[in-house]
Amino acid sequence: MTAPNTAAQRALAAAEARFIANNPLSQKQHTLAAGSLPGGNTRSLLHTSPFPLTVNRGQGTHLWDEDGHRYLDLAGDLSAGLLGHTPHPAVRAALLTALDAVGLNLGATTVQEERHAALLCARFRLERVRMANSGTEANLHALAGARAFTGRRRVVVFAGGYHGGVLSFPGVGEVRGNTVDVAEFVVVPRYNDLEGAKAVVQRAAAGGDLAAVLIEAVQGAGGVIPGMEGFLRGVREAARAVGAVFVLDEVMTSRLAPNGLGVELGLEPDLVTLGKYLGGGLTFGAFGGRADIMAVYDPRLAGSLAHSGTFNNNTLAMHTGYAALSEVYTPEVSAVFNAKGDALREQLVVVARGTRLSFTGRGSLIGLHFTEDGTEQIQSGEHIKGKERGDLRDLFWFEMLEAGFWITRRGFIALMLGTPDEELDGFIQAVSKFLDRHSDLMTV
Repeated sequence: MTAPNTAAQRALAAAEARFIANNPLSQKQHTLAAGSLPGGNTRSLLHTSPFPLTVNRGQGTHLWDEDGHRYLDLAGDLSAGLLGHTPHPAVRAALLTALDAVGLNLGATTVQEERHAALLCARFRLERVRMANSGTEANLHALAGARAFTGRRRVVVFAGGYHGGVLSFPGVGEVRGNTVDVAEFVVVPRYNDLEGAKAVVQRAAAGGDLAAVLIEAVQGAGGVIPGMEGFLRGVREAARAVGAVFVLDEVMTSRLAPNGLGVELGLEPDLVTLGKYLGGGLTFGAFGGRADIMAVYDPRLAGSLAHSGTFNNNTLAMHTGYAALSEVYTPEVSAVFNAKGDALREQLVVVARGTRLSFTGRGSLIGLHFTEDGTEQIQSGEHIKGKERGDLRDLFWFEMLEAGFWITRRGFIALMLGTPDEELDGFIQAVSKFLDRHSDLMTV
């Protein structure tokens, strides 16, 4: 990362001082929370220095914090909050049905789990599907299935890839300390580098122990960097050439096209993982794909894998998820919504041109990057390694909060349904004003 200059340090220090002065109740709550939670936190991403803001409610597409500040939510709970903070009438009705007419913790098979499964299969072109409680679980079980199906263990992943709290590969040679089965993952150094990926797949398969290739069609945590179609298809072919299962992580990207991004791009994955918004606002995960691979989980077959989970088919998520997918986030809504996201990103690109700020993404997912040279065509994290300006990114985050816009500190934006156009225009104006205000820091 490029070292900050003195002017940037002064601007950042001033912004942080204003943040502390403006948020005494959040600071107090963080201190209290640290008495029972390590670091006052139970979801690592939500921690920010000098302390995180404490939100006390959400309504529609807005959030309010303990100090009374109102924000337009542009983070969308890392894409899980696609439906907004106020349940759609259909989702609310489904939730009440589950609570009042069905009940909780039935500990049995229900009609609704089959309905939701059938809808997921039809929507995302899956032959079979199983439910889980998160995207992390979905990826873990998908890989377990691929390993059982192939009788192999190793998995190829990509630098910048994130597949859950215990499946994180932030950079070349970097694996998070809590990543499971660390020795069995082989990391491709550069996303969007087909020749490099093919070489890694072939080397990993040389010993006859490559079970799967796991990839996102847009790297979410890795900077919202889209995979090029030729690259993604080439990776699929490389996997199939060596008999490895091609697993597409659509936990975030299923929202980006009417039938998921894999269908939109014609990727025909062997397995797909899902999560986030597909529980209708409740915790949810799913994995599915080819019937022959998914059969390793068929309990009617001798030697099948066990896939337990008390809440896999919980009545709340089965009802709200079904309502969200069938009545709210329909294929037609998805198409219009993602076109809106593309239009927003294109406007932001124009506003930022010639500065150290650039934007990446696809549809309703957008990433922002600050680099020393203002790199615009970012195809992988390696592409901007050593050029990132974390000081400018932090300054932007503090000042967007002051302006009433809630984004993640790392620069991730996930739009929510129903966000008013005039408020998105307000965000564009806030970005423009930021660039003008700090033109001495931002001009390349």
